Amino acid sequence: MPLYGAHQASNAAVALAAVEAFAGVKLDDDLVRQAFASVESPGRIEVLHRDPTVIVDAAHNPHGASSLARTLQTEFDFESIFGVLAILGEKDVHGVLLELEPVIDRLVVTQNSSPRALPVDALFAEAVKVFGAERVFKENDLRSAITYAVEQCTLVNQVSEGVSAVVVTGSVVTAGETRAIIRKFTEA
Repeated sequence: MPLYGAHQASNAAVALAAVEAFAGVKLDDDLVRQAFASVESPGRIEVLHRDPTVIVDAAHNPHGASSLARTLQTEFDFESIFGVLAILGEKDVHGVLLELEPVIDRLVVTQNSSPRALPVDALFAEAVKVFGAERVFKENDLRSAITYAVEQCTLVNQVSEGVSAVVVTGSVVTAGETRAIIRKFTEA
């Protein structure tokens, strides 16, 4: 499958088993291989841009953030990662931050356009508790946060031998808005 993350393979296996159980037959192996080879999962560890690499993931709870962190550690070789986080207020923000902290070097907190978005100042306060004040930055809107992270990542990549990346996460809304923002960046 052309997807990142062991959890994606597990999800595919469950989906295949469910379809075969529902249909009451084993599906043709070639058909399954062909279908899985063309599968897409927008907003799930999706590489949206190169130079610098920008990845979006809709992780909105500790379990999703854990899968994202594990995938970043095992399937990519970035020198450093700039995270951008915009999450909804009713989510386990502290749990998400704890899962991301080991893999995110610098975190830009912001908010998406949802009326349920956690306000930037509240997210900043929570992020400082987990990451420390020196690693957390804030921007008032998602576009500004992504722009800031991309600019900082580009500067680091220009003076470093390694490759750094930007990872945007926190909700399905954040993922969808990020896809639109990056699309406009690449069209400009």
